[in-house]
Amino acid sequence: MPYLKIQTNLPHDDNTRQGFLKKASAAVASGLGKPENYVMVAFDPAIPMMFAGKDTPCTYMELKSIGLPESKTAALSESLCGLVESELGIPSNRIYIEFSDASRAMWGWDRKTF
Repeated sequence: MPYLKIQTNLPHDDNTRQGFLKKASAAVASGLGKPENYVMVAFDPAIPMMFAGKDTPCTYMELKSIGLPESKTAALSESLCGLVESELGIPSNRIYIEFSDASRAMWGWDRKTF
């Protein structure tokens, strides 16, 4: 049920993308205390982006999950920004994360809702 969408203007190859996806999936599962078999992560190909009036590398992430508590967002921000910084070399001050809590009735899976 957790979904992490990652967008960046930094080009990345298949090996970088796959390794990063695996690490991001594990980080979300760990940070939320949820089984990784429910975690979905998308890493978009490089797209044109600007942040603070500059087109230097930057990242935007959306993390949506059922029952996402505000008490976990600071630690998740630390973890996910750290992951992007260490794996992609994008400084954390060039990263935004949008956290969204989804209600069970608004999240579908396997022909039903949670």
